[in-house]
Amino acid sequence: MTTFKNQPVLVTGGAGFIGSHIVDALVAAGARVRVLDNFSHGSRDNLAHHGQAVDIIDADIRDPAACARAVAGVTYLFHLAALGSVPRSVEQPILYNDVNVNGTLNVLEAARLAKVTRVIYSSSSSAYGDAPVLPKIESMPPSPKSPYAVTKLVGEHYCRAYSACYGLSTISLRYFNIFGPRQNPHSQYAAVIPAFIEAIRHNRPVTIYGDGEQTRDFCYVANAVHANLLAAACAKPLAGEVVNVACAQRTSLNQMLNLMSEKLEKPVKKNLQDSRLGDVRDSLADISAAEKLLGYRPQVLFAQGLELTLQAYLSPTQ
Repeated sequence: MTTFKNQPVLVTGGAGFIGSHIVDALVAAGARVRVLDNFSHGSRDNLAHHGQAVDIIDADIRDPAACARAVAGVTYLFHLAALGSVPRSVEQPILYNDVNVNGTLNVLEAARLAKVTRVIYSSSSSAYGDAPVLPKIESMPPSPKSPYAVTKLVGEHYCRAYSACYGLSTISLRYFNIFGPRQNPHSQYAAVIPAFIEAIRHNRPVTIYGDGEQTRDFCYVANAVHANLLAAACAKPLAGEVVNVACAQRTSLNQMLNLMSEKLEKPVKKNLQDSRLGDVRDSLADISAAEKLLGYRPQVLFAQGLELTLQAYLSPTQ
């Protein structure tokens, strides 16, 4: 496996939830880490423990000059900068296209001109849409249901096109419901696990959009980090391949709430609301392609990941 020691790497969105965990792993591996982030959603607190060990560029991926500055001399580029949240994308589709599509194109163009060795792109299982067939496998035709999903799928296509046209080595990782410490529980668009923990901790009803029987392939953040490092280190030529990153386990929201209630030793009150536009009913990944191409297997399964997440959110520093 490729060593990252002394390798110059760039993490776009490196102050965010997943990005900051990737930064941690790269710093621990001895890489020379640079972060490009505009801190619209990421937090400097997520990087503060690295002190001067991480070079931070406070800029936006919609700025081509900033992208060019950030990729200079870089070997591996982990592209995570993006706007998340399906519901918010339904409200602001133009903004999502501008950041997630135009921004990704700027990053890829900068990487091409700088002759970056490989771009590892963070995509989303939302590209599959709501087809009833499970598990989701990469050969299925995509059917995005939200502007967010469309933007992530377009990013995959641009990665593949840059490989085909310019020889830039790229790979797209389709994340399935990544969760863990540092995920923001306070936004109105907060991901389900931190939002649920926050509600239970403060004895508030847990808002569920739907009946709670919808299922997700929840994947602890350490698995996403593992997949990113494997993708960068992969000795095989990569030209825009797409692989699922998940645990190949399906858990309903009701099952998850029961587990949280048990571990927190608190009863759960549910506030059931209508399903939201763009939401997917069921999600489960086939991860055999990632295993075959990258040697990926989940390092932390759902129950253990939830335990670690609860510990982090309940720690005195939170």
